Amino acid sequence: MRDIAIAITIGVALLILLTMFLSWRRRLRRDAVYSAPLGVPEHAEVLTRHEVLYVSTTRHGEPLERLAITPLAYRARGELAITDRGAALCLDGSPTVFLASAKIVAVDRATVTIDRVVEPGGLVRLAWKVDDATIVDSYLRASAGDPNNLISELQRLIPADNSGATS
Repeated sequence: MRDIAIAITIGVALLILLTMFLSWRRRLRRDAVYSAPLGVPEHAEVLTRHEVLYVSTTRHGEPLERLAITPLAYRARGELAITDRGAALCLDGSPTVFLASAKIVAVDRATVTIDRVVEPGGLVRLAWKVDDATIVDSYLRASAGDPNNLISELQRLIPADNSGATS
């Protein structure tokens, strides 16, 4: 009887793991239509650097709907470099994602995103255009220092005529 219970438990666990694997693969295929802009432009001058934990990228205004945009599909430690042309997100083990100023729509604070709940306002939400018609939200957590400094530096990058993000 005990052997049957163990076999059933193992079978259920394997079924759950298989379902999780297949669901993630389906999400990767679904989000393959989006791509993060890679590489920093030549002659971009780095103004400041901030150590960050990249948490997730979600549909705009839907903090619990993860997007698996390569290379932003997984949480990672890294650095956010603010340049005179935009923001470069250098995550451990991934190519550098560069968000040109024209792509950045809004920057503010957040408390909740998929897989992470923090103290009120503990996350930095960066809304940006993944393509001409789609805005996404990327969430960062500053590893050190005041997130207000990071937010104000990112907000300076937003062009005056860039609108379209709503909270």
